[in-house]
Amino acid sequence: MSQANDRIIRSLKRGVWYYFLLLIFEGALRKWVLPQLATPLLIVRDPFALWIIFTASRYKIWKPNGFVFVIILVNILSFITTMLLGHGNIFVAVYGLRILLLHFPLIFIIGRIYDHEDVLRLGRVLLWINIFMTLLVAVQFFSPQSAWVNRGVGGDETGSGFSGTVDFFRVPGTFSFTNGLSLFYGFVAAYICYFWTDLKSVPKYLLISSSIALCFAVPLSISRTVLFEVVLSIAFMFVISSKQIGKLLRTLAIIGVLTLILSPLLNKSDVFKTATGAFTERFETANESEGGLEGVFVDRFLGGMYSAVVNENASFFGMGLGMGTNAGARLMVGNDSKLGFLISEGEWGRLVGEMGFLLGLLVILTRFGVVIKMFGKAWDGSRYKNFLPWMILSFAWIQVLQGQWAQPTSLGFGVLSAGLIFAASKGRTINKEDIIQ
Repeated sequence: MSQANDRIIRSLKRGVWYYFLLLIFEGALRKWVLPQLATPLLIVRDPFALWIIFTASRYKIWKPNGFVFVIILVNILSFITTMLLGHGNIFVAVYGLRILLLHFPLIFIIGRIYDHEDVLRLGRVLLWINIFMTLLVAVQFFSPQSAWVNRGVGGDETGSGFSGTVDFFRVPGTFSFTNGLSLFYGFVAAYICYFWTDLKSVPKYLLISSSIALCFAVPLSISRTVLFEVVLSIAFMFVISSKQIGKLLRTLAIIGVLTLILSPLLNKSDVFKTATGAFTERFETANESEGGLEGVFVDRFLGGMYSAVVNENASFFGMGLGMGTNAGARLMVGNDSKLGFLISEGEWGRLVGEMGFLLGLLVILTRFGVVIKMFGKAWDGSRYKNFLPWMILSFAWIQVLQGQWAQPTSLGFGVLSAGLIFAASKGRTINKEDIIQ
C-alpha cells in the first residue's frame, strides 16, 4: 500500500512539473508552435489541475481544508446568482468558475506532495530557464515587431510587444503577454536571492550566470514591476540574512566583486547602454503619467483594493462570474481588439464586481488568510535556518493577495509559488543547534 502511495505521489509530482513547464511555455505554444490552437491553449493547464485534484482526493493523499471549503461554497453560490441574477451566460460563468475551483486547491496539494528538496530542484531548473529566457528577451528587444521571434498570440504578425518607450517595445519572452515575463523574473529573483544565502544548494557557476542574466533582464524588460520585485526580494533577503551576518557579508562581497568586474564592460556595451536608456525613459514617463511615486504605489501596487470595497456602483449580487476576465468579455461582447475591462482591471474590483460585495469580500478575506498562513510558515521556518519559504514569500504574497488571477499566467504563478512555500516549510531535518532564538 505504501509503495502504491509512493507511485501516486511521484505521478502527482510529475503533474506539478507539467503545470510548471506549461506555465512558462504556454505562450510559446500559442505564438510559435501551435498558433492555430491559441484559444484552447489558454486553459492548457486546467486538465492537469483537474487531474491532480481528482487523483489526490481519490487516493486520500489530500483533503480540502477550511480555505478550500470556503472557496468551493462561495463559487457555487456565485455561479447560482450568476445564472439567476447576473449575466446568465453559462460559458462565461464556467470560465470564471474554473479560476478558483480548479486552481486554488493546488496551493495545498503542492504543499502536501512536494518537500524541501523538490522546491530546490524546481529552483535550479528555473535558474537555467532564466539564462535562456534573458537571451530570448534580448533578441526580441532588438528585433523589429515583424520578426518571427516577436509574433503574437495565434501567429499575429503585428507583434507581441507592448508600449514601452518611443523606440522600443516591452517584450513578453515565451509568454503571451508582458505581465508573464514580469512575474517570471520576480519568481526568479526570489530564488536567486535565496541561493545567495545557501551557496551549497546550487552550483556557483549557475547562480552567478543566472544572477548576471537577471541584472540584464531588468533594463531589457523595460518593466518597473520587475525592478520592484527584485528590490523586494533583496529586502526580504536582508531581513533573514541579518540573522547570519557572516553569510550576508560574504554575499555582499561576491556581488561587489562582480559589479567591479562587470562595470567597465557594461559601460562600453552599446547593448546594455541602449537597454538601460530605454528602461530609464520608460520609468520617468510612466511615473509622470501616473502621478509620480504616489500614483505608482497607490494605483498599481495596491491594485485598486480600497476603491473596490467602496465602489458605489458595485451590485450586492454581482454581475456574474467570468465577466471581469478578458476571455469572458470577448465571449459576451465579441472579439474587439479595443475591448477593455467590463468590470475592473484590479483583482479586488473584479472579485467584488463579479460576485457582489459579500461573496467577493469572502474570497478576498480567504486569500488574505492564506497569506497570513504563508507568513507564519515562512517565519517559523526562518527560526530553523530554513529560509527558502521566506524568500519565495517575497514574491508569492502579493500574487496571492491581489494578483490578477483572471489572467491565467498570473493565476499560475500565484498558485505555484504559494504551494511551494508550504512545501518548503517541511521535509528538512532540523537539529536543536539550528534554532535561531
